[in-house]
Amino acid sequence: MNSFLNNTNEHVGTVLFLSDLIGIKAFVGEKKVGKLDDLVIKEHEKLAEVTHLIISRPFGYKSLLVPLERVVALERKRVVIDIPAVENFEGEPQETEVLLADHILDKKVIDLDGKEIDVVYDVKLLLRDRRLYVTDVDFSRYGLLKRIGLKFVANFAYHLAEMFKKETISWAYVRPLPETIGSFRGAVQLNFLKEDLPEIHPVDLADILEELSEEQRLAIFNELDTEQASDTLEEIEPRVQRSLISSMDKERVADLIDEMTPAQAADVLAVLSTQDAEEILNLMEHTESEKIESLLDKQDETIANLTTSYFIRFLPDVPADLVISAYRRVAEEADVRDYLYVVTHDDRLQGVVSLPDLLLAKPETHLKEIMTTQVITLRESDTIDEAEEKFTRYRFDALPVVDDDNVIKGVVPFRDVMNLEHALSS
Repeated sequence: MNSFLNNTNEHVGTVLFLSDLIGIKAFVGEKKVGKLDDLVIKEHEKLAEVTHLIISRPFGYKSLLVPLERVVALERKRVVIDIPAVENFEGEPQETEVLLADHILDKKVIDLDGKEIDVVYDVKLLLRDRRLYVTDVDFSRYGLLKRIGLKFVANFAYHLAEMFKKETISWAYVRPLPETIGSFRGAVQLNFLKEDLPEIHPVDLADILEELSEEQRLAIFNELDTEQASDTLEEIEPRVQRSLISSMDKERVADLIDEMTPAQAADVLAVLSTQDAEEILNLMEHTESEKIESLLDKQDETIANLTTSYFIRFLPDVPADLVISAYRRVAEEADVRDYLYVVTHDDRLQGVVSLPDLLLAKPETHLKEIMTTQVITLRESDTIDEAEEKFTRYRFDALPVVDDDNVIKGVVPFRDVMNLEHALSS
């Protein structure tokens, strides 16, 4: 029997969707007893867990309330349950229990202040270790096509459009439903304003903010600390960046851009008018504001304008255990954290140590013993195209910039060269 329950990878799990399960035939052994009508869930930390299946039966027979542990097989077209006597499992869920299809599916998704974001077209589940968890609410166009019966079109589009796969919100950000839910017909409310914001990755948070109204976007953005707000601002699309920045105090914007590398700062400022960009630049404390201005003006498109002086450097004779103990402190202000640059007292570059190599080294090992001495470098006069060619060829996350005497002048992050979309685009 090809069973999800029996064949699931216990470490990875199997992803399921509620819309694929509702309506499949239910069997006890080889005897059909009804159809899967709904799933009962309970809140469990950041996920919800399925506890029971509701099996609807032909007219005149009561529904079955079957514990998940009684499920023998959960297949594409049927569910097989193992119960000694059908009558012993007749019953209805309690008012305090949440039903996925009845209470969640097709409900509006609203934010904390009651503004509508979208509709729950599907619910994503994860089957792992014979337990079934609710992981996401799905408001994608893929989910919509499935809900209105165009499953073939949905599956075809799903393979063509990656964007369909991303329009979900984790169950962790769904506010708990009422304790006495009864015949709940309200909306699914998100609960990610304060306590959960620090846990959301900037890329995911940017996606969420882009879906909200200007007022709601600003309210949530103002709850972020400077570092997270800066990281999130970088990920937001230019149109929304412009709208968000125009609604914020310019001193606040200057503080956020101060957290960025020159290329990132130029990338954000490029979406603004020249006057607004200049006002913000004048308020910034960025030590490399001249590089930012040069990138904005496109006057000098050499790699020198993309270098950051915030990188990690140590002398060759420092042992690994001392470097590791100091790493948290020195990395806090660094723009490049994956590499340690080994230099002499006069900043001549001797080698590079990757973070994994450092962590794997014996405590007493000196950096000069584990560093790579054949270092791929850039010159300050190198163009951005030349830097891009080296990044493409060698696949490093950052490259050091040196002068003719091999003195390190800064480091260029991969992302700053490869993602210059606004500052250098025509």
